[in-house]
Amino acid sequence: MKQTTRTLSIYSSDTAGTASMLYELGGMTVIHDASGCNSTYSTHDEPRWYQMDSMIYISGLTETDVILGNDERLIEDVCKAAKELSPRFITLAASPMPVMTGTDLDAIADEIRARTLLPVFPIHTNGMNSYLKGASDSLLAFLQYFCKENVEKTVRPSVNIIGATPLDFSINGTVESIRKFLMEEGFDVISCMSMGSSFEEIISAGKAQVNLVISSCGLAAAKYLFRQFHTPFVTGVPLGKRYAGHLAQELRKAIKNGENSFSCLYDRSIPQERENAPAVIHESIFASSLACALEKDLSIPANVIVPEELQISLYRKDADIVAECEDSLREILTHTGTLIADPFYQALISENQSFIPLPHEAFSGRCFRRANKVLAARDLSQWRDILC
Repeated sequence: MKQTTRTLSIYSSDTAGTASMLYELGGMTVIHDASGCNSTYSTHDEPRWYQMDSMIYISGLTETDVILGNDERLIEDVCKAAKELSPRFITLAASPMPVMTGTDLDAIADEIRARTLLPVFPIHTNGMNSYLKGASDSLLAFLQYFCKENVEKTVRPSVNIIGATPLDFSINGTVESIRKFLMEEGFDVISCMSMGSSFEEIISAGKAQVNLVISSCGLAAAKYLFRQFHTPFVTGVPLGKRYAGHLAQELRKAIKNGENSFSCLYDRSIPQERENAPAVIHESIFASSLACALEKDLSIPANVIVPEELQISLYRKDADIVAECEDSLREILTHTGTLIADPFYQALISENQSFIPLPHEAFSGRCFRRANKVLAARDLSQWRDILC
């Protein structure tokens, strides 16, 4: 019963991560699931739905389809929709039921590819993993399919931003602020994967001299680009003023020496007194970057707490605290000072503990979107009195 939650929400699923990462790229995403579930993937978890269209569809899985394995209906429906809509590519993803019944997405993708002559790739989601895995697998599959040709690097310093989705960064201007900051630091932004960049910009990612990974869902893609184009990457979100400047220096350093840098992990100190120290809960790269910013901008080291259900791929084993479940998190938070986290987490701390809201759309959806502030390259001094 360790994984039972009584108070907290859960994070968006891998299927939502797939839909979010590929939202702006002109493809058709088909999630093999029951009719009515599209509202979860496309409206509750996807704020861009109200501003721009995207071809995200549900297969309308029925009980009969599940029992009899009627894959032909899915194939015919996808082919018919592709003929009418002419997408650049087709992505197939699965919800828990077709996974449980052993639906062969690879074979279905092969059949649709043969009939439509379009690029078709399956993403092996199951609805049980977090959004980070779905987004990571989707971006990696996209790049492996479309971003293979060797291209010349730019002459000027240039960068790809990798791992941007509204699930981590909302639509409050944070991604735009990151892009603006990089341009002010002298970098040409080749692409932003996958918010605010076109299909053509992203498939030209090999031209960049360095990659900035701002979420762990972009780490697999960055490793692929490193293998394919020898493009080094730096992990971190340019939060605060001084840490943002430090991250820009790390990008220049990576261009010069060609080596990867896990800046957000190792460019911060562990609090000497971990008991009652401030703590941050968020996606691991964002949380680590905010801890770096608090230390460099305010001289206040902070603990990083990462929920295990995020299937974290990047954390500092000697420093970061992994919360296995809600009960263990309650115990961890009794020894924490000021907590910086999504407002849902406030229910787990005592009335005497200070709290700074940091809405996380993948966790609380649109509930606190208006309270989501832009921290990229911004002054954090307003937090000093609360944290000290």
